[in-house]
Amino acid sequence: MNKKKFIHLFIGLAIMILFRFIPVGILPNVTEIGMQVIGVFIGTIYLWTTIDPMTSSLISIIMLALTDYADSATLLTSVFGNSTVIQVFFLTIFTGAVTNRRLTVYIARWIMTRKFVEGRPWVFTFVMLLGSYLLGAFINCFVPIFLFWPVLYDVYEQVGYKKTDAYPKLMTLCVVIAALLGFPVAPYMQNGLALLTNYRGLLESYPTLASMAGVTISNGSYFIGCFVLGIILVVVTTLVMRFIFRPNVEPLKKITIEMLEKNPLPPMNFAQKVLGVSLIVFIFMMLVPSLLPNVPGLSFLNQNSVAMIVLLVTLLCFIPAEDGPVLKINEVMGKEFAWPTYFLIAAAIILGSVLTNEATGVTAFLNAVLSPIFSGMSTMTFTVLFLVICVLLTNICNSLVIGMIMQPVILTYCATALVNPAPLITLLIYTVLSSAACTPAASPFAAMLFGNKEYLTSGDIYKYSVIFVAFNVAVILIVGIPFINILL
Repeated sequence: MNKKKFIHLFIGLAIMILFRFIPVGILPNVTEIGMQVIGVFIGTIYLWTTIDPMTSSLISIIMLALTDYADSATLLTSVFGNSTVIQVFFLTIFTGAVTNRRLTVYIARWIMTRKFVEGRPWVFTFVMLLGSYLLGAFINCFVPIFLFWPVLYDVYEQVGYKKTDAYPKLMTLCVVIAALLGFPVAPYMQNGLALLTNYRGLLESYPTLASMAGVTISNGSYFIGCFVLGIILVVVTTLVMRFIFRPNVEPLKKITIEMLEKNPLPPMNFAQKVLGVSLIVFIFMMLVPSLLPNVPGLSFLNQNSVAMIVLLVTLLCFIPAEDGPVLKINEVMGKEFAWPTYFLIAAAIILGSVLTNEATGVTAFLNAVLSPIFSGMSTMTFTVLFLVICVLLTNICNSLVIGMIMQPVILTYCATALVNPAPLITLLIYTVLSSAACTPAASPFAAMLFGNKEYLTSGDIYKYSVIFVAFNVAVILIVGIPFINILL
């Protein structure tokens, strides 16, 4: 594997370096700087797909700094001084604290131990998937996987399932499917935040669109649209599992609350209670001000969201608990902080910004190439074909990368057809991030599925995940398109 990694690294670097020597003029309107940047972009996509995201992202940033776009000091300031990258940094510290203090364990236990799940296999299934969805939406997509998989393994064993039975296979996979459905929901978290920020920056390159009413996507409207759509898809996932695959659920009628509480948790301590309140305050600060931007006080929060996150993290580092501060910064940064995700988002944001800068000519190239293709195509036809293509691509390459690449395509079409891009961008972000489940390259969460050799074979994952994703995409096309268009 080490030899393979170095071979991929060499190929990626070769693409980044050699692309700049391609004669200018082969790609219409693309400048010499544009050729250099496109080479870095293509090489980054290759490395993101073949080696680890942290190394790939750092190499991408270094190689961008070595182009003629800007000197290294200016470019690095643009990367790590970007307000979104700063927001992601402190958000990751905050969510790391929630995990570090095991608050997530209490949330998960509360979700799965509702009395009404006893003796009701499909109610139990839906509650587990809904819990995975909510944890994926509001905390982190890895959390429900790490928390629910061990609990489910224990349940399978106690009720008499074998590892080769259909229900254990389906449920183990569907926890990841449901977590992915929640992954894009929060507009202030990780990849969703990165793609929304990239869209807002891209609008500056399309003055025709920027002047239209309603093109700005507020956090509140985005959240409402994606949250409702996600709930519908969790229901659809449960129904597909029940009526399409129809596993034997008779053993699950033995489930009791005592079984799920086999290892009782101690009462929540002071630090966990403070973090629980902080989580509610945090979600309020991120969503409500964008829904009511003109309310005194809320408008201040809306304009200073990054500062409020920094303030919240600072206070949690200061408030004393039984064994130190509520937020143990050294432990969080060393164990819980998602460094690969942080650097991937930082690299993706700067790549999106540089690619669409006028100095590269890439936007003008896209307009020249795509405008004749889109001419005369109806918005509905474009939306359906575009989303289907994006789902196929996102399961070949990283979902965040596909989201970044395809946003300029939407804006070029909308500028040609004079259509509001906000609904299309919202659908793009939700679709690519939520459907990245069919191959290891699609997302790190899908990669975890392929690593679970105890309950799933690669054949199981391909067979089941493709069908679940197909049903979910069909619902997005039939229900999501009109719903998001009405909402936005």
